[in-house]
Amino acid sequence: MYPFGLIQIVLILLCTTTISGLNCNHLPLQQRKVIESSLQLLDRMGKKFPQQCLREKTSFRFPKQVLKPRQKETVKVAIEEILQHVFYIFSKNLTLAAWDGAALEQFQNGLHHQIVQLEACLIKKQTQYFWSKEVNRLKLKKYFQKIDCFLKDKQHNLCSWEISRAEMRRCLQLIDKVIRKL
Repeated sequence: MYPFGLIQIVLILLCTTTISGLNCNHLPLQQRKVIESSLQLLDRMGKKFPQQCLREKTSFRFPKQVLKPRQKETVKVAIEEILQHVFYIFSKNLTLAAWDGAALEQFQNGLHHQIVQLEACLIKKQTQYFWSKEVNRLKLKKYFQKIDCFLKDKQHNLCSWEISRAEMRRCLQLIDKVIRKL
């Protein structure tokens, strides 16, 4: 009876590994779908960019080099980091944003789901890319801190949220371009 139980465990482990490998192999396709959906939700969340906010526009300068490493895994780590920051930004003081709550919630849920999937696929490989991840993490942290400070300085007013929403749209579009090349 012992060998039979051992065979079952081995088969379950093999199936689980195969299934999770398939999910990770299809991750770029899943990411493209999530990014496409997220972009649509960002559009649905708010209306057109308010004209009165045009003069408040600022350049946050996304660090594009974090999405250009040679290893695909490093790019995936950077994408995960970006999605975590976007999720954090859109989980803050949104009372003055005046956005569609259902679209915002769907946006947050989609980001969270994608972050969890990326983490599961990257957990084994993160130690190999530790150095480059840390360099990228610092660049991304600085970029998202600028956005966070901008929101705080403007007291999370409508224009600051609309400018941030437009910036997050640009981030997601950059990710989409990179994912299509993977």
